[in-house]
Amino acid sequence: MDKTNEIENEGNDGAIEPAGEKTALVTIIGRPSAGKSTFLNTAAGEPVSIVSAVPQTTRNAIKGIVNTSLGQLVFVDTPGWHDSDKKMNLRMRNIVSDQLDNSDLILYIIDGTRACAEEERLIAEMLEKHQEKLVIALNKTDEKNADIDGAKSFARKMLPAVPDSRVIAISAKNDEGINDVLRALYSLAPVAPHLYSEEFYTDQEVDFRIAEVIREQAMNRLDKELPHCIYVKIADMEMRTPTKMWCRAFLCVETESQKGIVIGKGAQMIKTIRVESIKSLRKIFDWKIELDLQVKVDKNWRQKDIVLDRLLK
Repeated sequence: MDKTNEIENEGNDGAIEPAGEKTALVTIIGRPSAGKSTFLNTAAGEPVSIVSAVPQTTRNAIKGIVNTSLGQLVFVDTPGWHDSDKKMNLRMRNIVSDQLDNSDLILYIIDGTRACAEEERLIAEMLEKHQEKLVIALNKTDEKNADIDGAKSFARKMLPAVPDSRVIAISAKNDEGINDVLRALYSLAPVAPHLYSEEFYTDQEVDFRIAEVIREQAMNRLDKELPHCIYVKIADMEMRTPTKMWCRAFLCVETESQKGIVIGKGAQMIKTIRVESIKSLRKIFDWKIELDLQVKVDKNWRQKDIVLDRLLK
């Protein structure tokens, strides 16, 4: 059962009744690997944002749209907030700050398996002025080492104006507590026209979605620091028949040695990334995609403003 039907059924039992069309732009914020993208994909019921065990997988503000009987929530999945002075990290932090200021509501996801230390405190301090529009999700209740009570105590101490009804324990991976978070957000959402047609679950362009799927498949197969050293450039796209698209893409790395690793022995690694990307893309699009995937070096691209301007939006 999808989110629309679940919340409609619960609302019909008397939990919450809709009062006009509610619509809100909701920014999701949290540390790297807190589960922001997993929450968004679970709530939307579609693979909106790529997911990896590698921290800081999300580099852009990714939109996912949830429509229910209570209205429309347009979520913006932001890069994990990380305390670093590297150029790329500073750019991603600016994306987060801009989204907070422009949003109607904020969903703050805390990873219950990690101690709420300095980085978490910095995020909470940034959210102090936004408490009236804040919902807090304490994630990863399914993990044995989760300290949900500790996370809740941290939230109460740092953000005391957020009532307990808006501090919710969840497992984004197991779809537990997600509807409670959605109802809390709807309770704060203003009555307003919808921003998107109800058949939309994201506003991402086709080339961006293809690039993100390729990057996801590469990140999940490459070790250590290498996933952070790659980006995907879509060079050409062409609809060759009404049901088939051809696409040429480049997996870009920073050094020749990295290029060799991504290609792999006997070109096995790049072949696997290509094949698995095609499988994932078939689940997203109604037409088949022929993917020409190559690897090239863009030396020190993380220090180039022209590349960062194109990638980080």
